[in-house]
Amino acid sequence: MGEILGYLAVALPNDISAGARLLALQCALRINASMQVELPAGLLRGLRVEAMEACRELERARWLTMADSPQVAGVTAQLRDATLLAQSPARPDRRRAADWALRTGCPARIRAAEPRLRLSGLYLAAHSDPSSGEGRSDCDRIIRDCGMHHQGFHGALCHLTATGILEGWRICRVSGDVYWTLAPAR
Repeated sequence: MGEILGYLAVALPNDISAGARLLALQCALRINASMQVELPAGLLRGLRVEAMEACRELERARWLTMADSPQVAGVTAQLRDATLLAQSPARPDRRRAADWALRTGCPARIRAAEPRLRLSGLYLAAHSDPSSGEGRSDCDRIIRDCGMHHQGFHGALCHLTATGILEGWRICRVSGDVYWTLAPAR
């Protein structure tokens, strides 16, 4: 999961919204060997993003081409970045990863939160030790990979702590690394 999030940070322009990044993550994990993806309407509702606008953003970035407009039945798109072919699309474990990302990026505790917070929570979960829930990453890398700005970073971590996604976090002033611990699942 961390690999795909890092890939998206490089492949997508900095101004792509968190909602479009969440949609792009699902696309990257659910593509078939022909670089096509079908996202049913239920999945789009589960993402809790404005699907039409997110699709337009990704089209303007030339990352995908819509085969049809997002509609009641869902979205069909052709991804344009051949880099994804090297990541073995259509493997069964990628579908499980996509389902995990959907559940983790939209837990009941922050379901109504803005996409930026959900993407940040997903990033931190993907970069945490599964047994301890602890994680560490460079502050600038988290900000870049989540498409955030420095001024909103502390607020996002505080909100994730207040909503029970994180148990706690700190930033090492010397190295710039962020250390966090995920809150136990309820």
